[in-house]
Amino acid sequence: MPRNAFAEFGLSGEPGTTAFWATARGPVSVPGEDGGWRTLFLWRGSEARVVFESWSEPVPLRRWRDTDCWYAEVRMPRRLRVTYQFVADDIAHADPLNPCGAGGDRSVTATPDVPAQPHWPALGPDDVLPLPRTRIRWTSERLGGRRTVRVHPVGGGGPLILLLDGDDWLHLHPAMTAFETALAQGDSPPVTLVFLPARDRESEFACRPELWHAVRDELLPLVAESGVPADPQRLVAAGQSLGGLSALYAALDFPDLVSRVACQSGSFWWTPDALERADPLGGPVGGALAARLRERADLSGLRIAFDVGEHETRMLPHCALIESLTERAGATVRVSRSPSGHDRAGWRQALLRDVVWALG
Repeated sequence: MPRNAFAEFGLSGEPGTTAFWATARGPVSVPGEDGGWRTLFLWRGSEARVVFESWSEPVPLRRWRDTDCWYAEVRMPRRLRVTYQFVADDIAHADPLNPCGAGGDRSVTATPDVPAQPHWPALGPDDVLPLPRTRIRWTSERLGGRRTVRVHPVGGGGPLILLLDGDDWLHLHPAMTAFETALAQGDSPPVTLVFLPARDRESEFACRPELWHAVRDELLPLVAESGVPADPQRLVAAGQSLGGLSALYAALDFPDLVSRVACQSGSFWWTPDALERADPLGGPVGGALAARLRERADLSGLRIAFDVGEHETRMLPHCALIESLTERAGATVRVSRSPSGHDRAGWRQALLRDVVWALG
């Protein structure tokens, strides 16, 4: 192979040299023959593989001659934003050549045809994310155990935005900063963010009432006592995957509490026995909530935004049916598709946009 083997990706110098690493960046995409993209991933060090979140099997890296340069050319489809990490010696690493991180050990990349996510800052693995000053120590009688709930008033506070899986939106994707930026740019009103961590997602986010009884009777009074301005009468429940399932369930069973929902990639395949099956997604389309929605006569008080990744092939039929049944029951519905798989890198822009829409 030629010395400038990676020239077509805009990289110069002989791979593995000091001059090469001084200007190297990654990942870099060029058009593929099939209308998709060929994307080059580079790793400096020892043998490794690149691992993607909910999109592809891991891809082993190849070594460039007898150097410390390891690389993989990965074929990507049109319109894909994806989280990835390098795994070397069973240790996960963010990509040091990519300034867009998600926590300390993963990075985010996107093909060139994907729209930008303007409100979400590019943060490297060594950047420290800001945390809300207000912390609530919540010992729940209904749920059991103790957890820390963070609360942040954006622009002085406003409608209460309940972020399920709240720790992910604190430590992996900086929702606090994104909502502040959106407010400053006129793309979001003042809101109060409540970051609700999950202790046992499979239990708490199943279609059971305990979580939402606890939110209504235990957590919201604690938020009121915290002194942070918040309007619980305009509450938006925002959830992804099982969290999205739980948010819609709350709108069905607790309509006085939840009448606005932002749902990304809701796990609408769920039935009480789904997780015991070899193929959880292989059950009835729409799962347990589809049966519930067919029985509901009127959801005219509900405003709900649905989003799911374009590349979540097996999720799409479940989500499409729930979207249709919800709208048929009278809800005000917004439907969109993000250029991603089952991945918070794709959900985050939909989260912010759909929360704002749900507020009306």
